[in-house]
Amino acid sequence: MGRPREFDVERVLESALHVFWTKGYEGATMADLSAATNLKAGSIYAAFGSKSGLFKQVVDHYSTTIFGYGTAALEADTAREVVRRWLLGAADATTGPDTPPGCLLVHGALATGDTAAEAKADLCARRHTAEATLTQRFTRARDSGDLPPTVDPRDAAAYVITLSQGLAVQAASGASRTDLRRLAELALRKLPWE
Repeated sequence: MGRPREFDVERVLESALHVFWTKGYEGATMADLSAATNLKAGSIYAAFGSKSGLFKQVVDHYSTTIFGYGTAALEADTAREVVRRWLLGAADATTGPDTPPGCLLVHGALATGDTAAEAKADLCARRHTAEATLTQRFTRARDSGDLPPTVDPRDAAAYVITLSQGLAVQAASGASRTDLRRLAELALRKLPWE
């Protein structure tokens, strides 16, 4: 039996999250990750298998914490409230006081080469899963009469995802939380199905 881990996995994931979020998958070196986590590269490999393995666990952690607003938004009673919670959640999450600006799922692997293909594919799959989940929620809303029958739930979900990704890009470009919340409110006043 191997020796027990002598580090806090949550703390390591949080530290690595900041590196990946700031530098992207490809830009984050093992030296960066070692410095941030206070673990030697060998310990990272032993615990997570590879840089890719660490990244996957970091994204899992990000998805259940910072991106948790998406899951919470789906529980709203109306489609309009789903959109409101999703967009305001995106505005807040992409401008957190203790996190880099933008969104790890959007920025983590946008500009990548061949060495980051696996990470890029994983992030794309996660974004598609979020859109599919939102589509299912809007389908229920349309079926219950909360959305007009002429609204394609897939189009509505793609619209909301596109807006939230745009908010992430704006945040990464320096937009403030106030600015992004104002844009989210504007989008809510101009929903194309109302």
